[in-house]
Amino acid sequence: MAEIIQKDGTWTFDSDALRLTPGRDKGVGLLRRTLGELVVPLEALAGISLEQGKKAGRLRLRLRGGADPLLHATGGRLTEPHDPYQLIVDSDRYGVAEYFTEEVRTALLLDRVPTDPVAGYLLPGPSVPLSVSAGDGTASFDGERVRLEWNWKTEDAKAAAGARTLALADITAVEWQPAAGLENGHLRFTVRGAPAQAPAKYDPHAVELWGFKKDPLMALVAAAVQARLPHPAARDARGGDRPAEPGAAAAPAAVAAPAEDDHDALLRRLRELGELHRSGVLTDEEFTLAKQAVLKRM
Repeated sequence: MAEIIQKDGTWTFDSDALRLTPGRDKGVGLLRRTLGELVVPLEALAGISLEQGKKAGRLRLRLRGGADPLLHATGGRLTEPHDPYQLIVDSDRYGVAEYFTEEVRTALLLDRVPTDPVAGYLLPGPSVPLSVSAGDGTASFDGERVRLEWNWKTEDAKAAAGARTLALADITAVEWQPAAGLENGHLRFTVRGAPAQAPAKYDPHAVELWGFKKDPLMALVAAAVQARLPHPAARDARGGDRPAEPGAAAAPAAVAAPAEDDHDALLRRLRELGELHRSGVLTDEEFTLAKQAVLKRM
């Protein structure tokens, strides 16, 4: 057995599986702490690497495509504090990290574990029931139904339509997208027979996310639903579009807007932030940080 214990977490390898336990350090992301311990079977791994820096390094696991519903639902968009497949390693523990890495690599070679994508999930995804409140609503999932409920920050027309209950059988896809720059994020469900998707602010099948602390937890809801949908390999076999693998570069959605349009968008963003601050959605600290980020762009 090989083991490495750090403030960021503890990784243990027993030749058949890796046990990833998040640490209690304040730098550990909320998603990792909520998700808890993960057991990753050796057959789900495509590789492991150690990146060394002057003060600290990083162990990284690379999973086979389609092995984990969390990675598929998030499309590789989990940032470092929330990514359960990264471990920060202190420089004085590089020797232990190198030994751990070699033990895993040797096992992968001896067991002849392939690196190609799998035809079914090898990890179960987050346990249910699960309920998360973030952005403009609350998303709950009991294994059979998704419940979307709105709060006082929801756009009026969307809130007026009332809460939504989506049967798993009617959901064809789920996506979690974090807020980035001026763009808000979302947790979105594609529902069979529903009209074309609207922006998350108006979409009754989506929760709009603004980049706050609990946003990553919505990824757990996405993963729990994804784990119970048909595996992507089955859709590929039917001739459907193949989903992008986590970490793959995405094609640009549109041509960049002219500079003057960017400036107008930044001004609108400042006004929106001011409104959120006055209404109590943003704390003083959150408002200051967000405003500084926009002003830097200007």
